[in-house]
Amino acid sequence: MHPRNKNAEGYDLAALTATSAALAKHIKTTPAGTTSIDFANPAAVKMLNRAILMHHYGVKGWDIPAGYLCPPIPGRADYIHSVADLLATCNRKTIPTGPGVRVLDVGTGANLVYPLIGHAEYGWSFLGTDIDEAALANAQAILGKNPELVADIELRHQPVWDNIFTGLLRSGESFDLSICNPPFHNSPDEVLAVSQRKWNNLGKPGTKKGSAQPRLNFGGGGTELWCNGGERAFVKLMIEQSAGIPKRVLWFTSLVSKADNIVHIEAALKKAKVVESRIMPMTQGQKQSRLVAWTFCANGEREKWRRERWSQAPDPTAPTVEPV
Repeated sequence: MHPRNKNAEGYDLAALTATSAALAKHIKTTPAGTTSIDFANPAAVKMLNRAILMHHYGVKGWDIPAGYLCPPIPGRADYIHSVADLLATCNRKTIPTGPGVRVLDVGTGANLVYPLIGHAEYGWSFLGTDIDEAALANAQAILGKNPELVADIELRHQPVWDNIFTGLLRSGESFDLSICNPPFHNSPDEVLAVSQRKWNNLGKPGTKKGSAQPRLNFGGGGTELWCNGGERAFVKLMIEQSAGIPKRVLWFTSLVSKADNIVHIEAALKKAKVVESRIMPMTQGQKQSRLVAWTFCANGEREKWRRERWSQAPDPTAPTVEPV
């Protein structure tokens, strides 16, 4: 994991349970004698995430409706830390902090995880967008339980399903970053197949007659998990639409789960005539993923951006990093 990840050394279940007592009933002892939770149990996974958000990020009353995606917090934190390092490459190796750094979260979902982590870690402000009004309503409920966040986290509905950036931004709006966790899969059948593999890996029963059907331990449904063409098509559409607002976001980024998609995404970036793109690897345990980042701003424009937006009130406590 990223060295600044608060879970880089694993889960401190004792500390998390001390913060969130409801986690205790999900703690179990493994055959090796260590403590863990049942990661095949969605209720246990949600309670673990709630405890992490409360203990490490000060989030109160976090919850999501049944069937919505419950993302693994350490992986989402890695994304935030990685894009912080990316911004540091445009800011003389210092991560820009505070609400003046504006981040566009595409598909913020019912869980609101990226804005919650990004604001807690770096004080950034966020615009979270989604096509699912019910998801946004739950995200707003989370903000209602954390009123200190309301000034720095805004939510907005994107009513057109095929639009990502098109028609979204208001006059004069610009962002230092856009982030996205795109729907990975191409169809509901593909989602089910992945779920079955996870259950098999966790030693759960298969799909024999009378056995329990495989569940997604992190939940999710509909637009959160699949779209026509899957991750590849979604990111390519994102790149295409980003060309329509090239100077309104300094760095566009997206998570890319499948390594085979990179060559197609790089072709789309070339077609869009981006000034620069980067592929940034991320690792959580045995899981390998990567971030793709691209910009339409040349070096001189990035330096102007830094002077005008980040140099007004430098934070002497902000971490410095080596170039990505």
